Amino acid sequence: MAKEDKVLIFDTTLRDGEQAPGASMNQREKLEVAMALERLGVDIIEAGFPVISKGDFDSVNSVAKLVKKAAVAGLTRSVIKDIDAAALALKPARHPRIHVFLATSKIHMEHKLRKSPDEIVQIAVDAVKYARKFAADVEFSPEDASRSDKDFLYRVLEAVIKAGATTVNIPDTVGYAMPEQYGRLILDIRNNVPNIGKAVISVHCHDDLGLAVANSLAAVKNGARQIECTINGIGERAGNTSLEEVVMAMRTRQDYFGVTTGIKTPEICRVSRLVSKHTGFVVAPNKAIVGGNAFRHESGIHQDGVLKEPTTYEIMTPESVGFTGLGLVLGKHSGRHALKARLKQLNIELNETELAQAFDRFKDLCDKKKEVFDEDLIAIVEDETQEVKDVWVLVSLVVTSGTAIKPRVEVVLKSGAKSFTKVATGDGPVDACYLAVDEITGLKGKLLNYGIQSVTEGKDAQGEVRVRVDFEGDDVTGVGASTDVIEASVKAYLNAVNKKCAATRVGAKKNNIDFGLQP
Repeated sequence: MAKEDKVLIFDTTLRDGEQAPGASMNQREKLEVAMALERLGVDIIEAGFPVISKGDFDSVNSVAKLVKKAAVAGLTRSVIKDIDAAALALKPARHPRIHVFLATSKIHMEHKLRKSPDEIVQIAVDAVKYARKFAADVEFSPEDASRSDKDFLYRVLEAVIKAGATTVNIPDTVGYAMPEQYGRLILDIRNNVPNIGKAVISVHCHDDLGLAVANSLAAVKNGARQIECTINGIGERAGNTSLEEVVMAMRTRQDYFGVTTGIKTPEICRVSRLVSKHTGFVVAPNKAIVGGNAFRHESGIHQDGVLKEPTTYEIMTPESVGFTGLGLVLGKHSGRHALKARLKQLNIELNETELAQAFDRFKDLCDKKKEVFDEDLIAIVEDETQEVKDVWVLVSLVVTSGTAIKPRVEVVLKSGAKSFTKVATGDGPVDACYLAVDEITGLKGKLLNYGIQSVTEGKDAQGEVRVRVDFEGDDVTGVGASTDVIEASVKAYLNAVNKKCAATRVGAKKNNIDFGLQP
């Protein structure tokens, strides 16, 4: 297949995805996601907005040092200080890309920027030329392109390409476009921008009307050769184009689109779960490609058809996106080598210390559950390999609760060599536990969100709890798993507490700066 038939995948999970309220990740979590994205085979990783804060700068810089194959991009406004920050953050990158944006729609030019069309063109050209001093790979995004005057948009694109832009991105910033309309816009750009052949046409769609994936695919059909997307479709407001959906659409219907990507699709579910864990955003069961029900059939007619011939009701296999089965994999008589081998099959690699901890948890779980599933193993590993777990550790928990009595708990935590005990009451056992943890740790957390889901089926299934907690303005997520949902709740809260303690220790507090809409 010809080189021009490859669609580049530009992943912005670490930038636009993280802009979703409550989805912020710390530096280590971003690095884990970046490495997972490189294993996935994305072409470009947009690692952040370097000028926005020291935290974003450090994250972009760390990703730039770590990533070897993919290009690493930093977002900037058409402002010299933004471009300087991005250039410095991206200095260690093997393949740096500076991504410059500037609004071109009438509503943005008049009300936000208060600039004339001529001024906008000049600012865009100057920004691209300045960015080219630091990187040969420069992308330009005319923000709110789908609501911009077409003739003016053509003029801007021609000017920035002449100035050195190697990629021009056409954002549907507020999710306003319809697929036919958006596809036509891409075609019109190809037909009306004289030097468009010197740049890759990219698309960046938001999902406000649920059309981000459809719009991106319509653009590809009309000549776009880069899609900007995020894992699980997370992002501003209703989110962005879902990477897993556009990739599998183009793969499954290669006969229709006639394009390929470099994505290693069996890695998709692994990356999806990692992003879900670090952001605290649970993937809906009915989510296409990565949802828990995506490959499950309950209808008798469907079950019968799939058993006779899978393609009757499955247009892609679970294995093609990395789904593992729900079969029993290990039991209480299994040894450490068997556990290590099974984890390797699940693409999970642990060092000896982590393996020993996971094995102890596995044995404990075998005593509580009749069946241990792959999802149980994944939950064990995630629980044992949380970034910070050495500040406060749960030692024991005693809960007294009922319909006619006020819930009472006794929580014992350990920090270093010291143990601390607190008895507390609350509106419910979870509330009482959290009050006790606050008293012991000295942190006052405000619970913003609490969610629980079973890891597998059955009455003895592990419960996985995800929380969002506000600690004096810092929004922190936590995850914990156990067959006891109260214990899982405390572990999730402690995970958030420990993240807060670590952040406080290094003084890592993200600055909340409003730059208006971004592509």
